[in-house]
Amino acid sequence: MLVKKFLLGILIGFLFSGLALVIFFFAMLRLASRPPSLPDASILVFKLEGSVPESPALDIPLPFFERRSPPTVRDHWELLRKAAADRRIRAVVFMPQGVQAGWAKLQELREDLLAFKKSGKPLYAFLRAPGTREYYLATAADRVFMTPEDLLDVKGLRAELTYFKDTLDKLGVRIDVEHAGKYKDAPDMFTRSSMSPETREVMNSILDDLYGQLTSAIATARHRTPEQIRATIDQGPFVSQQALDSGLVDALQYQDQVFEELRLRLKLPAIHKFSHRDYLKIPPESVGVETGRRVAFVVAEGDIVRGDDGGFGSDSAVSPSAMAAMLHSVGDDRGIQGVIVRIDSPGGDAFASDEIWREMTLLNKKKPLVISMSDAAASGGYDIAMTGDTIVAYPGTFTGSIGVFYGKADLRGLYDKLGVRKDILSRGRFAEIDSDYTPLSDAARQKLRREIDGLYASFVRRVAQGRKREVAQIEPLAQGRVWLGSQAKANDLIDDLGGIDRAVELLKQKAGIPPGEQVKLVAYPPHRNIWDQLVGRPADPLASAPVLAFLRRFATSTWLHGGMLKLMPCSIEVK
Repeated sequence: MLVKKFLLGILIGFLFSGLALVIFFFAMLRLASRPPSLPDASILVFKLEGSVPESPALDIPLPFFERRSPPTVRDHWELLRKAAADRRIRAVVFMPQGVQAGWAKLQELREDLLAFKKSGKPLYAFLRAPGTREYYLATAADRVFMTPEDLLDVKGLRAELTYFKDTLDKLGVRIDVEHAGKYKDAPDMFTRSSMSPETREVMNSILDDLYGQLTSAIATARHRTPEQIRATIDQGPFVSQQALDSGLVDALQYQDQVFEELRLRLKLPAIHKFSHRDYLKIPPESVGVETGRRVAFVVAEGDIVRGDDGGFGSDSAVSPSAMAAMLHSVGDDRGIQGVIVRIDSPGGDAFASDEIWREMTLLNKKKPLVISMSDAAASGGYDIAMTGDTIVAYPGTFTGSIGVFYGKADLRGLYDKLGVRKDILSRGRFAEIDSDYTPLSDAARQKLRREIDGLYASFVRRVAQGRKREVAQIEPLAQGRVWLGSQAKANDLIDDLGGIDRAVELLKQKAGIPPGEQVKLVAYPPHRNIWDQLVGRPADPLASAPVLAFLRRFATSTWLHGGMLKLMPCSIEVK
């Protein structure tokens, strides 16, 4: 009897503990959904750290998780628009650190900061352990500060391309590749030990252009010539005093001193600091921003795949079924006046790209459409943009890469090292074409060559049709070559240079919305919290897959079994 009472007591204790946890959880959700109170004469503290995604992560209303859930590009765009219009926000202190974003996203963020400055409110930048990315963003500010003991790690740009052939040779792994386009070098990381002449040509072109954009922006901000800035950067990196002496920063002060200087400038008795994460929770409508007609902001971020999980080393994916669900929802919503499709993808599966392109063309018959390119909209990411609609990209966007390749792994040598044997029985001339135990035969290679050439010709024709040009005009610009947005604009592969603001302007023109009228950007996929996940509300059509190790990616991706791919060189990193 005593044992039963004891066990009953434990059970009741567990039930009450579980109930308390549930009540606490829902209380946190309710508190998280309530906009915080913003005092008058507040200073917005904008800490930009880590990655800057296009698609929102799952919201978990606990401080630990919130700090690790990065706001999206659109969130930052909205944040600074609100701050410019909100009379309670008197200034912004921008504090970037460890920013992980491509140059196109950096250009968007910098333009957003410059747009905020037009409000006449002070914009200060306070740097800790800054690199080139952080400094580039900070130059948008009125004044740039560092602490008296720090390092400004600005010393130019470099591109790093990683090659695995020698490693794979040691493992006994061989990669069979066929490609269309002399610049289609995505497979080179597995088949070469160094850059090809074509890759070197493209990378030098990209570095020259990006470095020119960087030095020009810094020169304008620091009231110098680009030549002077190039000469200064050649002396980097800089300790704090050297950065001050070189005119790259305005003062060496600690954080409390920066806020005190700002308080005196604003003639305030005290400063109310307000976190940018809290400010994101304040509805834009409450300060008169985004109060007009609804415009869909559809994000396609990650590798293009047939299934729903990422590939090629990425942790996000774009699939035909997911995109179709979003685009159908947008097309059927009568309250949506137009659509901006935001693409951040290096491409991927050729046939999946074709399906997504079809869904995009169906949508543009229902709604005015503008395409906004982010860090990358190349190969398959460029393919899906060929709807004939207006395309906007940043000067630093990676785009183009019009080409196709096929790749599969031959693991026979690795299996031999591991003592693994396979006996293969087959019927059909090409039944073994995608086996990981046999190399491509000459006949199989010829067959693949014909198919790849056909897909490549179709890709070029689609680009010619989408850009309203002749195939003969597109062919020299294709060949798998990656272009920066600035280069793509010069070659008429895109229509205009700019970011979200420019895309909105162009969409207003197409949709017949007056230029001065506000619009409300409706995010697809939307922000979702843990409650949405628990109760089974529809999942984000573009859900992030778990981050997998490289070897698992390699072993489970299309590479292993062979596939037709429209994929840009995915190991380029410009630092």
